[in-house]
Amino acid sequence: MSDVLPVLAVDIERRVFNAADGTVLEAVRDLHFSLPPNSFTCIVGPSGCGKTTTLRLILGLDRDFDGQVKRRDDATVAAVFQEPRLLPWRTVEQNVRLTLPPSRATCDLDALFVALGLDGHKGFFPAELSLGLARRVALARAFALEPGLLLLDEPFVSLDEATAERLRNLLLELWCARPTTALMVTHNAREAAMLADRILVFSARPARLVDTIVLDTAREHRTESDIQRVVSRLRPVVDETD
Repeated sequence: MSDVLPVLAVDIERRVFNAADGTVLEAVRDLHFSLPPNSFTCIVGPSGCGKTTTLRLILGLDRDFDGQVKRRDDATVAAVFQEPRLLPWRTVEQNVRLTLPPSRATCDLDALFVALGLDGHKGFFPAELSLGLARRVALARAFALEPGLLLLDEPFVSLDEATAERLRNLLLELWCARPTTALMVTHNAREAAMLADRILVFSARPARLVDTIVLDTAREHRTESDIQRVVSRLRPVVDETD
């Protein structure tokens, strides 16, 4: 029965912040969705609408809200943030192994390093890496955990498009080889159309779910026309400002 249960169920009634000038900022309101096992969901919405706040609530980094977030008990959580967040005094391999539990501390990660093109960089320090390589290390650290739930907060932001496209393809290859339930925040409509099974469209602040786009065509069969149709539907959302 556990296989049919959602890995994540989000029921956030309200999250507000008290600004320095005494005003109240409502970031999220009446936000409800769930993630089935081994699905890949993207969140898209206007800048500043509350997407990252939502991920923080899911991760438990922010508990000051009305509502609840339920994760399946057997779902180990891994996160990839906008910045790689690597420890500068540890090598690539040490950074990847940093979050592994003691039972897996010495597990074989060679295949993962090869898949991400990091097998020749395991002994490098973060200062010796390009931003694109550092982002690969962050992905390796997340997938090394073999998570049941993978949260990604714009992991390819600030990269040039060619590098970002290569990393999207790498992420997709990794996810197909090591299926997990993924939830990714992105401003890039093409990225969402390329990666997701389903796209959750958020409103301007306070974040609410205003549309759900289901991509029925398998990724390997999506044509450029399929992707562009989704991009056109999302463009008014990602171009909107608060």
